[in-house]
Amino acid sequence: MIKRILVLVIAIQFLGCAELQKVVNNFPTDVGLSQAQIGNGLRQALDNGIKNQVSKLTSKDGFYRNELVKIILPEELQAVDKGLRSIGLANLADEGIKVLNRAAEDAVKTATPIFVNAVKEITFNDAKNILLGDKNAATSFLQTKTEQNLYESFTPVIAESFAKVGADKVWNNLISRYNSIPFVKKVNPDLTNYVTTEALRGVFTMIAVEEKGIREKVGLRNTALLKQVFALQDNK
Repeated sequence: MIKRILVLVIAIQFLGCAELQKVVNNFPTDVGLSQAQIGNGLRQALDNGIKNQVSKLTSKDGFYRNELVKIILPEELQAVDKGLRSIGLANLADEGIKVLNRAAEDAVKTATPIFVNAVKEITFNDAKNILLGDKNAATSFLQTKTEQNLYESFTPVIAESFAKVGADKVWNNLISRYNSIPFVKKVNPDLTNYVTTEALRGVFTMIAVEEKGIREKVGLRNTALLKQVFALQDNK
């Protein structure tokens, strides 16, 4: 222990702030848990996010009635919505928004194993720093590391769900009606790309909700490892 203190004192004398922070970050601490154990604890938290929160998205109106993740129209299509309502087609406009959310909830139901496998395969390079980071640090790390691969896996699932829930027919009709309105700028949006992006955003949002809860509420730490790991951040 004395040797460690001497090393830190010498570092303070010869290093600048940035270099000193690196020394502090890598300085051995007797936390009683290895990087691997902390990493496994973070995975459990992300798994809980999928089990407890993402599963809510797969129920009827799981997206549509959840203001955190509800898929609204992109700017390009807000003109479509307004134009249809102006000619008395408010019901069709409402249905257009609803089926986008229906497609997302159906796709998430089908693709949940994709997210589970992503969590299993993720490698935390510095689990301790993630644990001691922001309230959604683990979720953000997962998103950064997996979003592109998830997007590629999720896109065909969304396309299939569009057909399954009838969103493709609704929107073909809706766009056709709008484009027939005199003097409007014609649109031909890539809705599969848009809903894929928004559905993924919704998934990560809900995982972050669970992570925040586990960080702030001891009662949500439902395994021995979660209790051990997140006790460390309680004392940071």
